[in-house]
Amino acid sequence: MIRIANGQGFWGDWLEAPVRLVEQGPIDYLALDYLAEITMSILQKQRQADPKLGYARDFPPLIARISRQIRERGVKVIANAGGVNPVACAREVVRVAPGLKVAVVLGDDVFPRLDEFLAKGYAMRDMETGEPIAAIRDRILSANAYIGAFPLAEALATGADVVVAGRSTDTALTLAPMVRRYGWQPDEYDKLAAGTIAGHIIECGAQCSGGNCQVDWETIPNMADIGYPIVEAEPDGTFVVTRHVNAGGRVDSHTVKEQLLYELGDPRNYITPDCVADFTSIRLEDVGPERVRVSGIRGGPRPPSLKLSISYANGWKAIGTLVYSWPQALAKAQAADRIVRQRLQDIGLAFDEIYTEYFGVNACLGPAAPPNPDPPEVQVRIGVRGPDRKAVDRFTRELIPLVLNGPPGATGFGEGRPPVREIVAYWSALVPREEIVTRVEVVE
Repeated sequence: MIRIANGQGFWGDWLEAPVRLVEQGPIDYLALDYLAEITMSILQKQRQADPKLGYARDFPPLIARISRQIRERGVKVIANAGGVNPVACAREVVRVAPGLKVAVVLGDDVFPRLDEFLAKGYAMRDMETGEPIAAIRDRILSANAYIGAFPLAEALATGADVVVAGRSTDTALTLAPMVRRYGWQPDEYDKLAAGTIAGHIIECGAQCSGGNCQVDWETIPNMADIGYPIVEAEPDGTFVVTRHVNAGGRVDSHTVKEQLLYELGDPRNYITPDCVADFTSIRLEDVGPERVRVSGIRGGPRPPSLKLSISYANGWKAIGTLVYSWPQALAKAQAADRIVRQRLQDIGLAFDEIYTEYFGVNACLGPAAPPNPDPPEVQVRIGVRGPDRKAVDRFTRELIPLVLNGPPGATGFGEGRPPVREIVAYWSALVPREEIVTRVEVVE
């Protein structure tokens, strides 16, 4: 049995979680999942500003902080913190945590090969709209293939203490230690599906150990010291989801089920680079306090294509807010929205979209929000996006004047005009698997 913990569910997750995982009890592997689709866009913007950046900058200081435990306890760290610049990330880890062996997985970055793919006749259509990639070709900033667990397992085979990857799948971070330790082969579909589902359960950190939980959330103990999840994996693919006993939170079949439904499309056809997993085959059993056994998982062959994560420039945006107080807070906020829209129209400005939300009324629940005609205060948030930066900047000069020349009772304007930000958008497409060739390098 091996213990695989996940201490980060996204870039910006709790900094103390990985530290407590290595301090509060035994683990063999520490997975750290930093990348969402939007994160890749953020990292690309950072690399544009500084070629030495483009990775999760929290990661190297974290490794430096736990380097002693890594060495003394033999913990192996696997992370996709490399983002769009994994070599720079690995070099920084080597600099701040000398004595650790660091391996980096490369090959996911296909930005330089896009014209080659097009020349070969790959349409690379958007997976949601079907639009060909030619529509955004001149605005593409980065393109990375989602890689699976086997390249990460190859990196672990170098004896590395820390494995840094770019755009690996979330689930691969957990599956890779099982592939490495148990020697699972690419055609052992049920085992690979089990490891994939184990990764899916713990990829969002404490979201399966009591965080963001709808079931009896008021009674979840000691959430200030919530324990992040650990998978105890067996060679046959069965595993137990648990946490350190002296940590807070809760692990039971309810918390695991909630996470199983996260970002799930067709439950019989959960596609990854390593296999296709059937979520309807999962069997859950509470086998003790804070212990859920998962078994019965079935899988199928890996797909012939790999998914690309592509970021591209898509114009500019600005979002501003004001707060209106009782009485008639909602009526005031709605009047402010009408005034801003009329003034933008009067000066001839057009945008791809103008969007308004009323916090305290319908921003979270939308049309399903219950009637709330006169709340004590309402925050109106108005955003615009479009291709013309000057037009977006002009919008930012129309909101704050409402404090004096609009409805009464406005506040919440202390930060002044909202900033104009570039939009880096997301595009997903498919390429044949054989086009993506990974390699592992040890960074000294």
